Amino acid sequence: MIPSLPRSLADPRPVVGVGTVIWFAAAVVLLITGGPLVWIWACLTGGLLGLSGFAMIHWQGSAARRGARGAQRDLF
Repeated sequence: MIPSLPRSLADPRPVVGVGTVIWFAAAVVLLITGGPLVWIWACLTGGLLGLSGFAMIHWQGSAARRGARGAQRDLF
């Protein structure tokens, strides 16, 4: 049997948070330096996808606390 991961490694929130911050920081740097507009929009899209990732994590956590059948359990 495979042992389960420690809680600190199973929690997706730090990774999603760092990734989201990096995308938005890259967008700010590109705005300041006058980077290509396509790259700026790509960075903003990456940051918005990170925010939607946080929404999904919250949604899954709420479903797990509620006891929904399809919810992922023991994530954090």
